[in-house]
Amino acid sequence: MAYFSKVLHICMKDLKVEVRSKERIYSMMVFSLLVMVIFNFAFDPGAEYIREVAPGILWVALIFSATLGLNKTFAAEIDQDCLQGLMLSPMDRTGIYFGKVISNILFSLIISLLTLPFFAVFFNIPLLDVLPQLVLVISLTIIGFISVGTLFSAISVSVKGGDMMLPLLLFPIEVPVIIAAVKATGMILDGAPMMDYSMWLKVLTLFDVIFVMIAFVTFEYLIEE
Repeated sequence: MAYFSKVLHICMKDLKVEVRSKERIYSMMVFSLLVMVIFNFAFDPGAEYIREVAPGILWVALIFSATLGLNKTFAAEIDQDCLQGLMLSPMDRTGIYFGKVISNILFSLIISLLTLPFFAVFFNIPLLDVLPQLVLVISLTIIGFISVGTLFSAISVSVKGGDMMLPLLLFPIEVPVIIAAVKATGMILDGAPMMDYSMWLKVLTLFDVIFVMIAFVTFEYLIEE
């Protein structure tokens, strides 16, 4: 019980800092909207191929905005020399990881939910009928993306040029997640039944489970380095 309390404490600390500064949410949201605006002008309104490229556009916005947020995961701790204090606190160091993962997932989910209405308007795609299925795919994708991204953020934060290093480490590992997300989203927007894209949901779920377990085992050793 004490372990979960400390995980929640770290998560709440990040949320309170963000409520005060709003730096991460604003930068993620502006980036996501900028992607939508650019692609909106790149394609003719009402073009038949919009539905084919729309899933890719959505995930470019969500994945890169999430990466922008991941770059700031440990930034406050490094700037204020608090990371060593967290590591010396009387708790399992994996609690630091899960606290950061939960806060990052919440930030990314908020941005995703705020982006969807703009996506629907800019590309004239009705989402209300498929919103529950779309939210399920987004949630599974974000969990997998953030679980790996938070781990690599802990590695890159103390390295010179870590902001550039994080995407280089992260994206090759995340290829299965991104492909599964785009494929499942495309089928959902086409009105396909869940049975048709259930394989991609299984890929996302399996990725989430495997990499959360790997991060749980390796985080303590990686953060010491």
